[in-house]
Amino acid sequence: MAFRVYILTFMFFCIFVASTVSGYNSKDVKAWCTQTPNPKPCEYFLTHNSGQKPIKSESEFLKISVKLALERAILAKSHTSTLGPKCRDTREKAAWEDCLKLYDVTVSKINQTMDPNVKCSKTDAQTWLSTALTNLDTCRAGFLELGVTDIVLPLMSNNVSNLICNTLAINKVPFNDTPPEKDGFPSWVKPGDRKLLQSSTPRDNAVVAKDGSGNFRTIKDAVNAASGSGRFVIYVKQGVYSENLEIRKKNVMLRGDGKGRTIITGSRSVGGGSTTFNSATVAPMTKKKSEGANEDQTIETKKKSVSAVKSSQKEKPVVAKQVKSSKEEEEEEDLLLDSATDSDYDGDSLSGSLNSDDFDSDVFDSEDDASQRETEGGDDKDSSEDELELHGHDGSDDDDDDDEGEQVDSENGEEEDGSDEGSVEREVAEESDSSEDEVAPRNTVGDVPLEWYKDEKHIGYDITGKKITKKEKQDKLDSFLANMDDSKNWRKIYDEYNDEEVELTKEESKLIRRMLKGEAPHADFDPYAPYVDWFKWDDAIHPLSSAPEPKRRFIPSKWEAKKVVKYVRAIRKGLIKFDKPEEEPNVYLLWGDDSASDQKSKHLTYIPPPKLKLPGHEESYNPSLEYIPTEEEKAAYELMYEEDRPKFIPKRFTSLRSIPAYENALKESFDRCLDLYLCPRVRKKRINIDPESLKPKLPSRKDLRPYPNSCYLEYKGHTGAVTSVSPDCSGQWIASGSADGSVRIWEVETGRCLKVWLFKEPVKCVAWNPLPDFPILAVAIGQDLVILNTELGTDEEQQKIEELLRLGNLPEQDEAVAAIVSWLPDETYGGIKIKHFKNISYVDWHPRGDYLSAVMSAGETRGVVIHQLSMHKTQRLPIKMRGLPVCTLFHPTHRGMFIIATKKNVRVFNLQKRELAIKKLETGLREISSMAIHPGGDNLIVGSKEGKMCWFDMDLSSKPYKTLKNHPKDITNVAFHRSYPLFASCSEDSTAYVFHGKVYSDLNENPLIVPLEILRGHSTSSNRGVLDCKFHPRQPWLFTAGADSVIKLYCH
Repeated sequence: MAFRVYILTFMFFCIFVASTVSGYNSKDVKAWCTQTPNPKPCEYFLTHNSGQKPIKSESEFLKISVKLALERAILAKSHTSTLGPKCRDTREKAAWEDCLKLYDVTVSKINQTMDPNVKCSKTDAQTWLSTALTNLDTCRAGFLELGVTDIVLPLMSNNVSNLICNTLAINKVPFNDTPPEKDGFPSWVKPGDRKLLQSSTPRDNAVVAKDGSGNFRTIKDAVNAASGSGRFVIYVKQGVYSENLEIRKKNVMLRGDGKGRTIITGSRSVGGGSTTFNSATVAPMTKKKSEGANEDQTIETKKKSVSAVKSSQKEKPVVAKQVKSSKEEEEEEDLLLDSATDSDYDGDSLSGSLNSDDFDSDVFDSEDDASQRETEGGDDKDSSEDELELHGHDGSDDDDDDDEGEQVDSENGEEEDGSDEGSVEREVAEESDSSEDEVAPRNTVGDVPLEWYKDEKHIGYDITGKKITKKEKQDKLDSFLANMDDSKNWRKIYDEYNDEEVELTKEESKLIRRMLKGEAPHADFDPYAPYVDWFKWDDAIHPLSSAPEPKRRFIPSKWEAKKVVKYVRAIRKGLIKFDKPEEEPNVYLLWGDDSASDQKSKHLTYIPPPKLKLPGHEESYNPSLEYIPTEEEKAAYELMYEEDRPKFIPKRFTSLRSIPAYENALKESFDRCLDLYLCPRVRKKRINIDPESLKPKLPSRKDLRPYPNSCYLEYKGHTGAVTSVSPDCSGQWIASGSADGSVRIWEVETGRCLKVWLFKEPVKCVAWNPLPDFPILAVAIGQDLVILNTELGTDEEQQKIEELLRLGNLPEQDEAVAAIVSWLPDETYGGIKIKHFKNISYVDWHPRGDYLSAVMSAGETRGVVIHQLSMHKTQRLPIKMRGLPVCTLFHPTHRGMFIIATKKNVRVFNLQKRELAIKKLETGLREISSMAIHPGGDNLIVGSKEGKMCWFDMDLSSKPYKTLKNHPKDITNVAFHRSYPLFASCSEDSTAYVFHGKVYSDLNENPLIVPLEILRGHSTSSNRGVLDCKFHPRQPWLFTAGADSVIKLYCH
């Protein structure tokens, strides 16, 4: 099915896709295209072409048409090449390979007509374009012959064929049926080749014999030995050679010992999986013509004819009738090779194209592809072998009768015995066992009533345009005498359409007899073959019937309702009685155990003892070396506990008699007896469970895209470890702090460093204000919290920021607050510096951007303070905190919710009501290192220094919903994405893990957690890896900060 879909897509693309660039003037195009047989595709592609100049002459119009045909052919070839992996079997593969070769030759031929370095006349162009046109039909015939698909047949007449037909019509080369000759030979035949054709005993370069008396045993080896530079004559002795030859060299000539003696037979056919184009027994594949044998030598087939013997009465050598220039003949022979199919173009009237009536030769050479043309009629029958016979003159007259009636005048090409016109198709049909309807009809009048020719002397016209005269009909007496003289005359039937008698073969006669008896036409047909259920395959995706469901299936049945009412009335009247359930006897054991069963066990009380373990390879007297422990392994055994040591150490002995007594034999037997006597035996019920069923069914990672999986950009500039990163709310900028005391602002998409601030102490944490109108930055440096103006906003925003950062009359602070915090102006960078009594480890902004929390890990109960930027005021927590704080978070949706993580637990407070912890989350971790909250506010992830990460569903329980053990070292930070269902963790092991975490609005459905990607991009420095990770606020991108002083951006 996939192959059909790709064929349809390819054909659709070739027909309808075109450039959208405006092209030539529509009126000008229409005037020129009306002169072509296919004006619609001509107008369409010219109007969509990029040309703008008007078309002035017919030669210019021809060049443009050839260029259009070349562009469409290249496009068709490129799409054909992509269909190979979609072929499901050898037949589809064979048809596709032939089409790929033919499209390649088509492009080459069209290119050849446009090449300025090649001398190309109008006749040459007509020949090469005819080759290209015939190749497209050969491609179509391959699909028809192999029965690959029937859905592509309406689409096979694509615009490539139409455009090439247009170019042939524009070229306007008259058809010449009488090529020039010189001394009985075509004018392009060289003098050396004439001598070779006239010689009765040519000199052989190689001899092939089955009995080994020659140079080679096979024809293929002899052909391979040819150099291709000069004429190479191969003499094939008497015998049957089962070979399929593809002659890819030039100037090769084969000659044999005569009819019925030298036979070449092959086995390729359409029934065997080959196309007609690829099924020839002998297939020349070169570009240059190589002349064949003498006048008394020819090639023919028994199953499928290649060419017929045509010798003149004067015993003159017969050569090709159509004589053109050397280049024309080469290309016409190439056309004969490329168009090896029974397509609609075989023998058509296109000027310059080569058909079977134009080529009669007794020469078998490396360019004669007639064998391939004439074998197509029988390929649809079966896979019978093709047999080629090499005929040679042996001094006898055995072939006189066979050649009778086939004498041809080499000068005028007319038969001298008065029979019909001698075309290759007719003679091939006489020698072939293929059916008559597979050969092109002699009469070309089409579907015309023969009554129109009732009063005429002819019945139609042949392929060359000559009249077909009527034959004299026999009277009844002549028919009777003919039946008496010829026992096979009853097989002959009269074909009034072609005005000839057709003799039925034995097989056809048997077929007609079986049909008259009411039997199957073929004797090998089995009418009682086993039934094949075609409609129970796993790959069936369509219903057997797609008819709409009737309405009666969607409404209650009134007949069923009547039947139910009938049963109800019968039950009420007592006509239908039900059996009453039997009451179980209320009897039980008075003094028995309630759990004891009153039924006897089905199993025996005796349980057989477990069997002894069978000895393995290591207990052999001469085990392999891999079982012999080394000295180091023996020393390791001594360090083990006695119960963990192996009870037997393998050793090697030269023979069985060298084995000493086993010292532990008595002890092991005694232990076995103790186990059997003292140890109780219990039957254990084992359940066979498929391990795959225990695994959770997770969706595919392809369905969870987008997510970051590859490094897109690196930000380099810091000289020390990058300890913290923070993107702004727009996603255009990212701030980073480093241990080298610098704070930098980078442009995300380009990696350009915009600003740098230098401090004397290492930067511990940076946090960007979440409001887009206030692009300010909070930086934690030692005991100082510095509020910096990034100067990235508009002028109005900068005025607001300067007023906000200007310290005027500070409000009075509590004594307890004034003892730990003091507000000072930052004279260096023009911001605010908030001095704390301990080093600051973590900073977090409120979603509204006015409040800011600072964490001092060594501050104990005073370790968390909240600053209000608009009031220039600091507050302590109104509740008592237990444990050393690690990090804090403001709830994203609830204004008063505040989350504090200590080293062991996580507590949630309500600052508005000044209550104690309203919820305590028990992590069970050794030491918490980081924390992040889902944008929805109901889920929380906590990272620890033991490499574990816990997911809490705060609406579900105070214990972790999932605990993930991913990193072998400490987790440094965890993060949630604002809009995408993604969360990540980074660790000291220089890796970052990306997860899919989807939270459902339905409270009855648990969150979905799927691991997606492991990002390994940073290197370890001073035993430290990735120190921080943050998601881009709008894109599924991840920023990671490493101890290697590099910031990396990972994209999808």
